[in-house]
Amino acid sequence: QVQVAEYGGGSVQTGGSLRLSCTASGRTFTSYALGWFRQAPGKERRFVAGIRWTGGMTYQTDYADSVNGRFTISRDNAKSTMYLQMNRLKPEDTAVYYCAADPKNTPHLSSSVVYDYWGQGTQVTVSP
Repeated sequence: QVQVAEYGGGSVQTGGSLRLSCTASGRTFTSYALGWFRQAPGKERRFVAGIRWTGGMTYQTDYADSVNGRFTISRDNAKSTMYLQMNRLKPEDTAVYYCAADPKNTPHLSSSVVYDYWGQGTQVTVSP
């Protein structure tokens, strides 16, 4: 049984920073492609960022245009944890953020359909 869990949501003011964490258990951590998605009230769930280990010290990453340059995704395989560092936050970043795991480790990081396992979500609120 694969379990995915997010940590680190909260409330900040515009321009502030938050770091989200995600753990995935049940299989060898390096075998997962991992992604962050978010869902704002009344809107569809959208891709934020994804990361996939491709061997050695190399990773494939992908970002949504709306967060590119402000958010950084990373993973510590030794700690079985993925991170999303969010800087220069904007009110439009307010959403529930979900971590997702793809045990097939496919390169299609931005596609929600490849992710089989999802966390419960963590709220991020950015005030003006």
